[in-house]
Amino acid sequence: MDSKQYNFIIKRRILRAIQKLPQSVQNKFNVLLHDLADKGPVQPHWPNFSKLAHNKYHCHLGYGWVACWEQTGNNFIIEVYYVGRRE
Repeated sequence: MDSKQYNFIIKRRILRAIQKLPQSVQNKFNVLLHDLADKGPVQPHWPNFSKLAHNKYHCHLGYGWVACWEQTGNNFIIEVYYVGRRE
């Protein structure tokens, strides 16, 4: 576990998309953010967690919902680039 706290980049369009999700999915996303901030981008205990590409990851927030993020150039910055339906 890292001793440093990770910071986030979440663009406005992603924040608007999150507000449209069911409340239970929003709650799970908030828990995911806390885990990402505390433990970093690799979250193997989350459902269907996998590495998508170099420094890009995803996990399921529910049966039909997914969150995707990447660790940017700065080692302690995580950008959430998609939260929504699994398609």
